[in-house]
Amino acid sequence: MSPTPYRALPVNPFRRDIRARKLLIGCWQSFNSPITAEILGMAGFDWILLDGEHAPSDVNTFIPQLMALKDSVSAPVVRPPWNDTVMIKRLLDAGFHNLLIPFIESADEARRAVAATRYPPQGVRGVGTSHRNSRYGSVPNYFGIVNDQITVLLQIESRKGVEAIDEIAAVDGVDGVFIGPADLSASLGHIGQPNHPEVQATIRHLYERTVAAGKAVGTLTPNHEDADRYIAMGMHFVAVGSDQGLFRNATQALRDRFMKKA
Repeated sequence: MSPTPYRALPVNPFRRDIRARKLLIGCWQSFNSPITAEILGMAGFDWILLDGEHAPSDVNTFIPQLMALKDSVSAPVVRPPWNDTVMIKRLLDAGFHNLLIPFIESADEARRAVAATRYPPQGVRGVGTSHRNSRYGSVPNYFGIVNDQITVLLQIESRKGVEAIDEIAAVDGVDGVFIGPADLSASLGHIGQPNHPEVQATIRHLYERTVAAGKAVGTLTPNHEDADRYIAMGMHFVAVGSDQGLFRNATQALRDRFMKKA
């Protein structure tokens, strides 16, 4: 019997495209099902966000979703529940290469997020020698090359984060900034009003400052007109809906179609 072949770690095309600031259209995955992940992957989005902050997902449910997306053109991006070094380590060991870290409010927090994704000496990522991330130890020189394949996107969603945007965007290793309209509008005193003039002006300010730093900018909106506006603004990675929203809207429309009141 021949020995197990060693395979090189492929270049991360999502990070390459983010750093080139290409337009990438994505979708949110809130259900923790590999079946819905597979269906989203079959649709052909550029990226799919697997949510661990507001969705009932963890490492054990993420791995089957990653497997379901293995043959998809969609790049898996994961959002941990917090900027936590241990949680980030576990997600990286599970096989993620693209992370969206929520609620960043300072350059120190940005540096901590980046450090959690890098092996020493560039960072503090713990070393596991034979996990899913390195194909169970079969990738040659994994520890010497993987640091350059990890995408770090940081979420700005508070007034404090807005005030620190120049320092956050300047941190080495940050590939892009994601603007969270829902929490941002709440922080600015306009909860539930992402299209309030002050919120929209702040979003444009974040976009302009991040682009000035040479980094990509993204956001999420299920509203098609809003998505068109953000794309026209020049944003680079835009999620245009979620599995949960699509399912809810489709089932409600089906119900209304056949159960109209007299």
